[in-house]
Amino acid sequence: MKIPRMNPPLVSSNFNFGEKQNVYHGKVRDVYTVDDLLIMIVSDRISAFDVVLPEGIPYKGQVLNKIAERFLDATEDIVPNWKMAVPHPSVMVGRYAEPFKVEMVIRGYLTGHAWREYKAGKRSLCGVPMPDGMVENQKFEKPILTPTTKEDIGHDEDISREDIIKHKLVSEEDYAKLEEYTYKLFERGTEMAADKGLILVDTKYEFGKVGDEIILIDEIHTPDSSRYFYLDTYEELQAAGKPQRQLSKEFVREWLMENGFQGKEGQQVPKMHEYFIHSVATRYIELYEKIIGEEFVKTDGDEIHNEIEAAVKEYLKTL
Repeated sequence: MKIPRMNPPLVSSNFNFGEKQNVYHGKVRDVYTVDDLLIMIVSDRISAFDVVLPEGIPYKGQVLNKIAERFLDATEDIVPNWKMAVPHPSVMVGRYAEPFKVEMVIRGYLTGHAWREYKAGKRSLCGVPMPDGMVENQKFEKPILTPTTKEDIGHDEDISREDIIKHKLVSEEDYAKLEEYTYKLFERGTEMAADKGLILVDTKYEFGKVGDEIILIDEIHTPDSSRYFYLDTYEELQAAGKPQRQLSKEFVREWLMENGFQGKEGQQVPKMHEYFIHSVATRYIELYEKIIGEEFVKTDGDEIHNEIEAAVKEYLKTL
């Protein structure tokens, strides 16, 4: 099968946005700080099991950035967010906030990590009880909050509300607001997904503080931070005990597990062949077009690094 040409993936950055800049290279994003601004380069790198895979996925960064932009704009009436501008499809510029050391994970269905824990016999996740007799992908009676620690290096760990407050990762007052915002954001995301024939299954939110103000940071409702099922086939597949049709990064994790990799010590990342890379890129574009309801417009070209630097510098001149 002939594989259509795709843009070379954007997997590294070395930009010069000014003399005062600092840069942090994360798993999939490179974050440049200039004064009190964050310039987030959303690369095409892809991670799974907290490991950055050796091959990038063309257009992945643009997909994530454009979806995040749409949902940040659609939820700013619930909670203020960090976004100021998107000067290039692979870039978001926004306010710097001091991030909380937890990620707010919310789950509407028993799937992914929660299902793996449940299948292993656990009936409590992050201090939240899960009833006996549930099956994979079953809807919870109401969404559950299962926060994790936010680690710079290594694996994020499940943590309970009580331990977050006990260890002073977040004050009790602030945590109450994080819970409130998380439920409201998930409700809005669920409504927007249903409007496009999807189910928002689970997702995570990250928050930070600017002075005394809590704001939403990073990306939201993207296939890297969320899981979606197709609404029209959910009941039928569930009744038949079949796997759900889903749009998320879970299929990458499943492919890795099938090929003997779960991020454990001594395991080697399997070879990602061109056909698989193309299929992953196609899945990301499919989710964009499904959740946004518009055709994905690719930003192609071999000069993407120069284009990004020029676009950001032009935007900074306007401030």
